[in-house]
Amino acid sequence: MERRNNVTEFILLGFIQNPEGQKVLFVIFLLTYIVTVMGNLLIMVTIMASQSLCSLMYFFLAYLSFIDTVYSTAIAPKMIIDLLYETKTISFQACMTQVFIDHLFAGAEVILLVVMAYDRYVAICKPLRYLTIMNRWMCVLMLLGAWIGGFLHSLIQFIFTYQLPFCGPNIIDNFVCDIYPLLKLAYTNTYLIGLCMITNGGAICTVTFIILLVSYAVIFHSLKAHSLEGKHKALYTCASHITVVVVFFVPCIFLYARPTSTFPIDKSVTVVVTFITPMLNPLIYTLRNTEMKNAMRSFGAKNQSQF
Repeated sequence: MERRNNVTEFILLGFIQNPEGQKVLFVIFLLTYIVTVMGNLLIMVTIMASQSLCSLMYFFLAYLSFIDTVYSTAIAPKMIIDLLYETKTISFQACMTQVFIDHLFAGAEVILLVVMAYDRYVAICKPLRYLTIMNRWMCVLMLLGAWIGGFLHSLIQFIFTYQLPFCGPNIIDNFVCDIYPLLKLAYTNTYLIGLCMITNGGAICTVTFIILLVSYAVIFHSLKAHSLEGKHKALYTCASHITVVVVFFVPCIFLYARPTSTFPIDKSVTVVVTFITPMLNPLIYTLRNTEMKNAMRSFGAKNQSQF
């Protein structure tokens, strides 16, 4: 189908339309974004600088922090700046770029969370074979698979969205460009395209979420044969992973594993995905991880001694 497009830009209605409320949200979202970036950067720098955090779990955690930083940065700054303006616009090309980057990093994070769960499964259930199974090449292949999977997922979403005919109206009732609000504006029947979007997004998230929950159930069942100290350490680690998985997947399932319609609550759920989840991930992993907290203290003390 040849793409017919008379729209050169979209108007974003934003989170709220009240000017005073927008100023309050500007401060809140700006502080949230700063905490997100600083927290994730601190995790990456600490893991790279600390010799005690040399296990693969922290290697994958550093990549998760990197993804959260870029994912949040792709959306949050424009949304924060838009809160200072009455009229919020985004060009067609910028909108499509935002859609691609959004789903690229979200797709990569989905696969990376699966990889992290598999790493914990091997470490707890097959400890004697851990170094053999999770060797350097396997880790490189897993990370490469995460990026390739995220790219293919995003490419499919992008191609279907980019070829849609937009002839007006061009008002998006949200603060970001996303799939379902754009389908609502398309001047064509989007039923089949919507089904493809649900299959490529929501269905994959739902199935992956169920698989992850089952995998952690298997891990917890295998802990019966471990010592009390080993059980506590494994439970602390897995609890952090499960918390991150739930915080990430539940909003994504709500947004994409449903018919291609929009609801007023979508804005709040998108805020959770864009701002809250990337900010919570470093807090969850640091507050519940003794090794990470000790490494951060050592890193901070080392830097202070140099001044």
